[in-house]
Amino acid sequence: MAKMTAAEAAIHVLKKEGVDVAFGVPGAAINPFYAAMRKVGGVDHVLARHVEGASHMAEGYTRTTAGNIGVCIGTSGPAGTDMITGLYSASADSIPILCITGQAPRAKMHKEDFQAVDIQTIAGPVTKWSVTVMEPAQVPRAFQKAFQIMRSSRPGPVLIDLPIDVQMSEIEFDPDTYESLPAYKPSASRAQIEKALTMLNEADKPLIVAGGGIINADAAEQLVEFAELTGVPVIPTLMGWGTIPDDHPLMAGMVGLQTSHRYGNATMLASDFVMGIGNRWANRHTGNVETYTKDRKFVHVDIEPTQIGRIFGPDYGIVSDAKLALDLFIDVAREMKASGQLKNRSAWAQECQERKRTLLRKTHFDNVPVKPQRVYEEMNKVFGKNARYISTIGLSQIAGAQFLHVYKPRHWINCGQAGPLGWTVPAALGVCRADPEAEVVALSGDYDFQFMVEELAVGAQFNLPYIHVLVNNSYLGLIRQAQRGFDMDYCVQLSFKNINYTDEEAALAEYGVDHVSVAEGLGCKALRVTTPDEIAPALEKARELMRQYRVPVVVEIILERVTNISMGTDLDGVNEFEALAENLTDAPSSIASLT
Repeated sequence: MAKMTAAEAAIHVLKKEGVDVAFGVPGAAINPFYAAMRKVGGVDHVLARHVEGASHMAEGYTRTTAGNIGVCIGTSGPAGTDMITGLYSASADSIPILCITGQAPRAKMHKEDFQAVDIQTIAGPVTKWSVTVMEPAQVPRAFQKAFQIMRSSRPGPVLIDLPIDVQMSEIEFDPDTYESLPAYKPSASRAQIEKALTMLNEADKPLIVAGGGIINADAAEQLVEFAELTGVPVIPTLMGWGTIPDDHPLMAGMVGLQTSHRYGNATMLASDFVMGIGNRWANRHTGNVETYTKDRKFVHVDIEPTQIGRIFGPDYGIVSDAKLALDLFIDVAREMKASGQLKNRSAWAQECQERKRTLLRKTHFDNVPVKPQRVYEEMNKVFGKNARYISTIGLSQIAGAQFLHVYKPRHWINCGQAGPLGWTVPAALGVCRADPEAEVVALSGDYDFQFMVEELAVGAQFNLPYIHVLVNNSYLGLIRQAQRGFDMDYCVQLSFKNINYTDEEAALAEYGVDHVSVAEGLGCKALRVTTPDEIAPALEKARELMRQYRVPVVVEIILERVTNISMGTDLDGVNEFEALAENLTDAPSSIASLT
């Protein structure tokens, strides 16, 4: 067998497992790993500006294409702790990423050596497996096990911590005969599927709730086929958005307290049966559980046994990978349809479509400064069906989910549960690296944008072009809106008088940070929009600049300072702060008007 360092063996395993790029920042304790990467070859590297940014790039990379596993690398001490947010984000959304950290020499780990920290223990709660490898010969098998764990059952992240002397030690390893370990996926039985379909068939107004587990399982096609076979309308969750196209006649809208449609909530409240597949009944989807579950039965299909019954006890639960379950659902539904057992759902589906046509929010505002609703109307018109949208949290993300349209799986890439500010820029870069030909469109408020704005330089350096729509109201908008309940507007204003603006730009100066100058200083292109009519031309211009220069292009849109976006505490108690659409001219980019 071949002799090589443990770090070199790790690189061979990465390549065998399909990894061809990593995101990270080198440092003293991880330099042997970088030396191995350079020597062995085959794994490209994108240099982040912040190690947390590297972890979010890895997330974006994983979320873009089925089978991808993003890898992020950092040195010892603060590099590992910086990546904890990315591990938490990945864990919360069932996203497999591999985090690799350097560590002090084994003999000094307990002596408070420089940048020596017990990252294995720190990362434990936010990973599927966290390990400090203490024996060099165990390194390739630790990496082999990591990939099996990340791919098995509910996907999730792993951290491997490598003491520097372990990385440098020589071991015996034969990469030519290496084989991946099989991943475990639980599968429903036919009897379980038949019982669930019998329950669905007995209902009068059933729905399918399609969660992110369907996207993780690469099962969107099966979900649509099952819905069409049974005629049952589909409610995608925020993480499952794109499993069924927005313009599909069985797409009934999203449900929730924030990222929801009026018609989706109304349809949920009118239903009498819900089959959840690959979802976790997140609280911002369900709202008050008593309202959500009242007068309806539930079947819950999920890959993770402990998710079933975690929020509420369903009438029937099935532990299964979403694709394996849907394949069986399709087989049994075909048999039932052929024998005339399936109910005709056309009247119920038509009722859902009528709500989708009429229960709309207004988007066509001509106000200056711009109202945010108009931004999403223009984005729908310009970007059409092929854009991959990236967003994380805030009023911008909530409004985006209320007004944008998504037509394909993995075309809404959103950090759902953790929602860390700053996620959007690095995640978008990871998406660009995974799909260089895609039209990637990121969406941020000004504070999310400012959190990790330095990562724009990575896009400039490595030619990762995308369009970043920056809606700027110079506020922590979501927190400001939440503070209304406390009768305050406190410590959330991002505005200040920027002394570098000219007298003619006095109004803009009050918005504080000059994002255009910041973006240009980081090697990118940027445009600023102040009126509604400028939005579409600016987005088209951004496309041209992106193609010409192959760098990120920021389109900053100056919004009115205060807009309250629709939300509430219960599905039947969502507050509509703005005008509702009285006709399709009020919402010209709604699915109803586009179809």
